[in-house]
Amino acid sequence: EVQLEESGGGLVQVGGSLRLSCAASGDIADRLAIGWFRQAPGKAREGLACMSSTGTTYYGDSVQGRVTISSDSAKNAVYLQMNSLRPEDTAVYYCAADWQCDYELTLYSYLGQGTQVTVSS
Repeated sequence: EVQLEESGGGLVQVGGSLRLSCAASGDIADRLAIGWFRQAPGKAREGLACMSSTGTTYYGDSVQGRVTISSDSAKNAVYLQMNSLRPEDTAVYYCAADWQCDYELTLYSYLGQGTQVTVSS
């Protein structure tokens, strides 16, 4: 079993930055890909970034250039650095894990509870 816990969300002003963290625990956690997604009210779920177990990174077109995914293997954590935040970035952000990266959240076996990000103008 794998557990994921997001943190780092909160209220930030337009143009600001946040770093979200995803702490992964469990016997196979260090062998899984970790992806970041978000869900805003009334909008489709959106894939943002993913890091494979070998360190390959992928980014969604909508956030390319404004987000960076990174990891700390010693802490079994994956981070999502978000810059130049806009009101439309307001959403619940989730991390998810599975054997490979995919842009569809439903294909991931493990999902965190989510962390709220609110960007105020």
